[in-house]
Amino acid sequence: MKTVSAAEANRQFSAVLREVAAGNTVLVTSRGKPVAKIEPAAPTPGPQSRAKRRLLEHLRRVEPVGRRDWQRDELYP
Repeated sequence: MKTVSAAEANRQFSAVLREVAAGNTVLVTSRGKPVAKIEPAAPTPGPQSRAKRRLLEHLRRVEPVGRRDWQRDELYP
């Protein structure tokens, strides 16, 4: 973990953000004492991934219906 002073973090904020974007954590100190930790944010699922997860959960709960004696080639003549 990289440590920077608050003054340095203020002057070099873009560089600190690049460091964090690369996956590293940066500890910010003020007068030698830790005051903040900047770390990569956890990825948030977008609407498509939430919809996909809900669909898959639904499909796991639903019983299949209809006959299952067809071949794949029959679907694409």
